[in-house]
Amino acid sequence: MEPVWYLVTRIDGDYAILVPQEGGEEFPMALALLPEGTDQGTRLLWEDFVYTIP
Repeated sequence: MEPVWYLVTRIDGDYAILVPQEGGEEFPMALALLPEGTDQGTRLLWEDFVYTIP
């Protein structure tokens, strides 16, 4: 699977709202599944089924 970059557009309770940087629709992701320190404006890399903050 190819790596994908996401941008956290906002935090809504226990969920981060992510948008693919290549374009696409936003979707919610549980904060518990994201790396510590994830906040609004964070860029995340999704690779091998794991989100990281590079």
